[in-house]
Amino acid sequence: MYFNHIIDTLGNTPLVKLNKVTDGIKGTILAKVEYFNPGNSVKDRMALRMIEDAEKAGLLKPGGTIIEGTSGNTGMGLALAAIAKGYKTVFVMSDKQSKEKQDILRAVGAEVVVCPVDVAPDDPRSYYSVARRLNQETPNSFYPNQYDNLSNTAAHYEATGPEIWQGTDGQITHLAAGVGTGGTICGSSKYLKEQNSKIFTLGIDTYGSVFKKYKETGIFDPNEIYPYKTEGIGEDILPKNVDFSVIDQFIKVTDKDAALMTRRLAKEEGLFVGWSCGSAVFGALEYAREHLAESDTMVIILPDHGTRYLGKIYNDDWMRAQGWL
Repeated sequence: MYFNHIIDTLGNTPLVKLNKVTDGIKGTILAKVEYFNPGNSVKDRMALRMIEDAEKAGLLKPGGTIIEGTSGNTGMGLALAAIAKGYKTVFVMSDKQSKEKQDILRAVGAEVVVCPVDVAPDDPRSYYSVARRLNQETPNSFYPNQYDNLSNTAAHYEATGPEIWQGTDGQITHLAAGVGTGGTICGSSKYLKEQNSKIFTLGIDTYGSVFKKYKETGIFDPNEIYPYKTEGIGEDILPKNVDFSVIDQFIKVTDKDAALMTRRLAKEEGLFVGWSCGSAVFGALEYAREHLAESDTMVIILPDHGTRYLGKIYNDDWMRAQGWL
């Protein structure tokens, strides 16, 4: 058996039990390890889905250019699909993203445009605005807009959620995942809650992001927004893919706690994962300590691979410069 293209290998990622970092916690804690996807992240799933849906709708035509704002992983997924299908790619990133992410995207043939992170979303220099402008200026181009493109959620409703349900033989009681665009957690959660409405979904947010307060109060509070270092979760906008009705509770995790837990996952579990994976595990275990029973099964989605963060959280000098080691 062989695959016709690397993108045909995506999905069916393993569930792996956490053994050491869960010391003293009741129940079974499983990690859905998404770095087994060909682009080493969960974003491969929705990247391919957004492209295929755009082709069906006539929004993406042969020889076209895909232009997207990304923190890196969606770009990689789009790039692999573009290689298979013959499209060009331009990715717009904020300057807080690791150099590794920029270099990886260039390696797979993308043009990378870097924008300042500490500007408002509607500022013409923000990566949201620059991506939209480049789309308007480039003939035969398509702007997937992963934040508001509901193909993002659909990819996880149709694949990630069912994989988790089948992988736990329907025994899952809790789902935990970081929230950025919202597609991963909301698509998976919607499917799982349709199978068993008692499943509890925990969204992991970061300090500097609006999600937790918005869920609890219905207020979009600009005072919640400030720069943070963790990549891939949290937002200063409310993406259409974030369906707050399928997320039961949010927990915020600091940059430091996330970084240290990420390193623990590598050292103690052999899971060489990305920064927001540490956020998801730290927040999920904080909840589990108080609320999980022996009979419960919690699944935590780990979105990406550690190679994206070698210059940051896996670099002792960088960690010391933050005061975290």
